[in-house]
Amino acid sequence: MPHSSDSSDSSFSRSPPPGKQDSSDDVRKVQRREKNRIAAQKSRQRQTQKADTLHLESEDLEKQNAALRKEIKQLTEEMKYFTSVLSSHEPLCSVLAPGAPSPPEVVYSAHAFHQPHVSSPRFQP
Repeated sequence: MPHSSDSSDSSFSRSPPPGKQDSSDDVRKVQRREKNRIAAQKSRQRQTQKADTLHLESEDLEKQNAALRKEIKQLTEEMKYFTSVLSSHEPLCSVLAPGAPSPPEVVYSAHAFHQPHVSSPRFQP
């Protein structure tokens, strides 16, 4: 049977008249451009927000870093002080004196570490 050009045949789509096709293409093009413009705007907003968040995080990390460097400096100074105190104490210490019987084990109470062994203006109450 030969193929007829019946209007009920769904295998062929009808194209609009030439004038209407151009205007519908123009409408689709304008809609696509508007949609793309909005997507680009949202993308730029997300990028700006991410940059702002990273900047705030960077500032916070810089502050933490400065605080940690300050703490390291204080602890280093404290270590130098205690090393000096220990060096001046060792020659006078009866526990470390040559010929003195060594104690089997020296056990300190928890409070012993918080009380200065050597009188120091740094640790006066």
